Amino acid sequence: MPDATDRRILRQLLADPAMPNAELAERAGVTTASLWRRLERLRETGVIRAVETRIDWRKLGYEVQVSLRFTLDKTEPRAFDKFLAAARKVPEVTEIQSFLGSVDFRLSVIARDMAHWQQVYRESILTLPHVSDSDALMLVSTIKDVQELPL
Repeated sequence: MPDATDRRILRQLLADPAMPNAELAERAGVTTASLWRRLERLRETGVIRAVETRIDWRKLGYEVQVSLRFTLDKTEPRAFDKFLAAARKVPEVTEIQSFLGSVDFRLSVIARDMAHWQQVYRESILTLPHVSDSDALMLVSTIKDVQELPL
């Protein structure tokens, strides 16, 4: 279990994942060597899974972001596997999540504009196998988007 020092390190790392180790050590109140050992332990234990780059898709020309919810036809024994295999092949799908409840999967999809979205929807989304119901939610704005937790 991470101790208070590990939590200080994690708070700083969440605030700025690109922060140089020397600055991270200083802000967390540890030496650089201690920081390195602690980061290694946090990685080995799976607390730190990855250091990620988060992309603002709109700044790269993808103006349309859609969240799609799917319920699958569960009469087919391999429906989940076949759906996932097909969904993973769609380049515009940036995230796939599975759920317990009335919704089986949620896909995040990006498109350059409405014409591109319609093309992706017709050619890739509507052809996904074993879908019994779907619902599309188009992103209007992001109100809160943080990775920081009260550590």
